[in-house]
Amino acid sequence: MAKAVYLHIPFCEHICYYCDFNKVFLKNQPVDEYLDALEREMKLTLEAFPTEQIETIFIGGGTPTALNEVQMARLMDMVRQHLLPFASEDLEYSVEANPNFVSTEKLDTMKAGGVNRLSFGVQTFDDGGLERIGRTHRADDVFETVNEAAKRFDNISIDLMFGLPEQTLEQIERDLELALQLPIQHVSSYSLILEPHTVFAIQDRKGKLRLPGEDVEVEMYLKVMETLERHGLKQYEISNYGLPGRESRHNQVYWRNEEYYGFGAGAHSYLNGTRRANIAPIPHYIKAEGIPVKRVTELEEVEKMEEELFLGLRMRSGVSLQTFKQKYGVSLDDVFGHVIDELVKKSLIERTDTHIRLTASGLPLANEAFAAFIGEAKLEHAES
Repeated sequence: MAKAVYLHIPFCEHICYYCDFNKVFLKNQPVDEYLDALEREMKLTLEAFPTEQIETIFIGGGTPTALNEVQMARLMDMVRQHLLPFASEDLEYSVEANPNFVSTEKLDTMKAGGVNRLSFGVQTFDDGGLERIGRTHRADDVFETVNEAAKRFDNISIDLMFGLPEQTLEQIERDLELALQLPIQHVSSYSLILEPHTVFAIQDRKGKLRLPGEDVEVEMYLKVMETLERHGLKQYEISNYGLPGRESRHNQVYWRNEEYYGFGAGAHSYLNGTRRANIAPIPHYIKAEGIPVKRVTELEEVEKMEEELFLGLRMRSGVSLQTFKQKYGVSLDDVFGHVIDELVKKSLIERTDTHIRLTASGLPLANEAFAAFIGEAKLEHAES
């Protein structure tokens, strides 16, 4: 039974050069009709797939704070009506925000609506770097907005990126220095990935994108890890760092391979053992009759096991041997012992009494470890 909810708001004031999420330029979009459709989907899905309790809500995008004040108030009302009646006492309720599209009125509206965690897309404090990646805010906006938000919220996260065009290790050090001056409790730090059909992917094909080399990018990653850990932000997942008790509980639902609702155009759900993908084009989503699902994928047991490994290994705690046995009725070693042994020999993962997890040296090479499990399950041995 799903206990986590993701809501997708696909509108942006500006399209960033690296982003491939389902989003559209806000101007002239049918935002109110979209909110109607979103509410309809919430009602229908909760009727078809009931839950007894909701422990996390995450509103992402797009840019949820691109909604105007009236639309934001309506979104809060929808959540209050359809989701909050199921909320646990310790509900984590997050909203993604852009540093330059959050008025004090929107902050107050979100606070009154029950939101208790904000995540700001900062990316870098270098104004030239922000311009190069197509962001419209500047470093001053970050300090002004985050400090204003901190008057209302005590659980604030920021996103930082490394491996950006023309970015240097010194700029990463400066970004970290400035980030640690903010009243924040969490940092997500990601490397730039060139997604197909983005502005950056096109520039790269034309040879016009000057990116740091792979070795420099690894240095950047290690610098982020070491600096944030030294200042009390503990790395609990490959790209995420939090003060104790401020880890993103919502994202841990994904990494633990647990079920969740996904509402909105292009959103994904994991319900009753099936992966579900919503209709992505906004006009088609709005016009859809019934639950607006485009694709339902029934997962084989072996696929669930593989996902358990490459999602769970993202967390520093790793994959629990006991949880794997409880979920699948077989031991992790029976199914993947041969792969684990090979990865241990390569010093990519390590065993503890209760878990398998990435080693410190395996963190920068995590994708190699994840890929090793695909297609390697030995179910016959496990069942014999």
